[in-house]
Amino acid sequence: MGNRLSKIYTRTGDKGTTGLGDGSRVEKDDVRVEAFGTVDELNSTIGIVLACSIPEIIQTYLTDIQHDLFDLGGELCIPGHTVLSDKDTTRLENTLDKLNADLPALKDFILPSGGIATSHSHLARTLCRRAERRVYTLSKQQCVNPATLMYLNRLSDLLFVIARIMARHEKGQEVLWQPNREKQ
Repeated sequence: MGNRLSKIYTRTGDKGTTGLGDGSRVEKDDVRVEAFGTVDELNSTIGIVLACSIPEIIQTYLTDIQHDLFDLGGELCIPGHTVLSDKDTTRLENTLDKLNADLPALKDFILPSGGIATSHSHLARTLCRRAERRVYTLSKQQCVNPATLMYLNRLSDLLFVIARIMARHEKGQEVLWQPNREKQ
């Protein structure tokens, strides 16, 4: 493990640049910074879900995912560095299959609403989609580990299923989208 920060502020970013893990500096709005910054937002939002009353198995899965996302952020922060692999995506797929097995089939779209944990799970899902878009944008300009994009794609699906589980856990109902409904 590298050096630990003993002083939190460095003043090195005061002029609009930030340091990458390889020591290079880029502008704060660089596509790479956008990518790992959005992954950080996603990780923080999952932290909010974990602060809610949720089933222990979901807590375990989400904690593992937070570690993965920290690894992924580090991977994106160091150009050319890879941490995630296909096995990480396979693990998400296995979890997704397990959790989705007991849910009723969806015949309609659902609105991203419900209780606190449900709503934050939906927020995490949408942030995951944004992170995937930001990483894809980065991949068009620089080399990105293909496992990263697959992982984020599967994770957004898993977060959707977790939101469905949270709706049931919070004893709520999924709110079905009603196209062309009468406005009140």
